Amino acid sequence: MYDKSTTQSARTDLLSALGRIGVRRVFARNKEIYSEDDPAASWFIVLSGTVRICKLLVGGRRHIAEFCYPGDCFGLDRVTQRLYSAEAVGDVVVMRYAHKATELLINDEPHLAQALYAMTLRGLANAQTRILVLGAMRAPERVARFLVEFSERREYCDVLEVPMSRNDIADYLGLTVETVCRVLSSFKSDGVIALSGPHRIELRSPDTLAALCET
Repeated sequence: MYDKSTTQSARTDLLSALGRIGVRRVFARNKEIYSEDDPAASWFIVLSGTVRICKLLVGGRRHIAEFCYPGDCFGLDRVTQRLYSAEAVGDVVVMRYAHKATELLINDEPHLAQALYAMTLRGLANAQTRILVLGAMRAPERVARFLVEFSERREYCDVLEVPMSRNDIADYLGLTVETVCRVLSSFKSDGVIALSGPHRIELRSPDTLAALCET
């Protein structure tokens, strides 16, 4: 049976232990944390800010695979070279951990592997959700899913300070920026959301957005 308190305790123990091997790094808006094809010798946990995991495609198009928020980890995939780049959306603070040092830590304290495994599984679950969003949802449903997920990450807050640009959202959802803007304008006209600036979105009808995600 899944024991949330035990899992949270294991995560706390892991983060405490990782503090002995981590290096705090600060990145300004749009700065690269690592690039495609860089050696993949370390992984990261976001302390503050938002990180985008992205890749340039043929023809110069950009695909954003994931947004990482405080508490999320990235770069855990064990490959020789990075398959994606990681960039700061705004000002970002992360902790960097060397893979080799992490392996030695787990060898010394094997009970910590449970929390690291759980963090990896969460990333896999997020990737599976992304496949559903891109493969089975129409544009309004994709934008609604993005807003609902962002609200959930803010403990179901209805007034969202969204750090990423409309271009970022479009590249994340596999849409054009014109489509994202058109859908948001439609949601606004229908009274589902209110837009009070380029980065501030108020969810006036969260239930409507949630219903769209389920269609």
